[in-house]
Amino acid sequence: MLTKKHRLLATSAATALVATIITLGGPSSADAAVPATIPLALTNNSGRGDAVHVYVLGTSPDGRQGWADASGTFHAWPAGGNPPSPAPDASIPGPAAGQSKTIRIPKLSGRIYFSYGQKLDFRLTTGGLVQPAVQNPSDPNRNILFNWSEYTLNDSGIWLNSTQVDMFSAPYSVGVQRADGTTASTGKLKAGGYNGFFQALRAQSGGWSGLIQTRPDGTVLRALSPLYGVETGALPRAVMDDYINRVWQRYASATLTVTPFSNQPNTKYFGRVSGNVMNFTNGSGATVTSFTKPDADSIFGCHRLLDAPNDQVRGPISRTLCAGFNRSTLLTNPNQPDTSNANFYKDGVTNHYARAIHERMVDGKAYAFAFDDVGAHESLVHDGNPQQARITLDSFN
Repeated sequence: MLTKKHRLLATSAATALVATIITLGGPSSADAAVPATIPLALTNNSGRGDAVHVYVLGTSPDGRQGWADASGTFHAWPAGGNPPSPAPDASIPGPAAGQSKTIRIPKLSGRIYFSYGQKLDFRLTTGGLVQPAVQNPSDPNRNILFNWSEYTLNDSGIWLNSTQVDMFSAPYSVGVQRADGTTASTGKLKAGGYNGFFQALRAQSGGWSGLIQTRPDGTVLRALSPLYGVETGALPRAVMDDYINRVWQRYASATLTVTPFSNQPNTKYFGRVSGNVMNFTNGSGATVTSFTKPDADSIFGCHRLLDAPNDQVRGPISRTLCAGFNRSTLLTNPNQPDTSNANFYKDGVTNHYARAIHERMVDGKAYAFAFDDVGAHESLVHDGNPQQARITLDSFN
């Protein structure tokens, strides 16, 4: 199972930079068949003439942060500074348009970045790597077209996903070749999906077009996630209030039943609202956890008032609530999670960013918010004995 933890670490106010550390982890059981490195095939179907720069960054099994070169050799970052100091150039030349290139990736948990036309600006603080945070207008990468995939390679195999948790930008898809020669892939947009996504945001009332970021010349670079939109003021903080109020009103007089584990159908929790709090009880009637009425920030980030600790009770309930709020299924189904995508995003008040992304994916799957894996709707490939990982830079048309 893929677990995802987002932590924002502020650097000094003078630098006005934000570090985002994402950790992905898979099962810990050993599998000697997984070598120290595996090939990663990069294919450039973007149709763009810009030079591509690739970065393989992450945390090694022994806990060191660093980067890998094209041969898969890991290099630990040197000590950083305050203010942050420039990181070593970890870029790998990517394939030209219409071409492919194979590099090797080592056992890491981290990200594979790619940028068009310009190298990314990475810095090092005393606490580690400062990754791009383009929700900050002063971030040096603000006007660079780039994106990233998340991956974990360990003794149990590979987990590789496309992600839009932080932003929707340059299109790409991911894949893995299995030992039997077959390939699993995900993350590919439908024809016209890239431009169609931005058109959908522009057409959506309620301020959703404010998520779109452009260069000074008007070139579209990305759309921020709703979480960053709310945090920066690009999206109104009250954007989910009407739905939140209706949910709180409904479950003041009805029960919300949460069955968080698909393989444990008898593990159920029962939610009822009292004032500003939704209390959850177990089958014995004992209160196991409570949630204060959330806001849009908590919903889009699946954090703060919907925090999900890595436990067996509050975390799984919170994941379920987060998915229900983002997909707007809490009023149409009192039994959660609702895992049928036919029921998602039907309310006028919903996560329209996530809706627009999922509607434009070939297989309907995406990581449009942190717990989009509830019900297995995430864009993830996994294999315990991977022969090759694949990232395809897809067309913008």
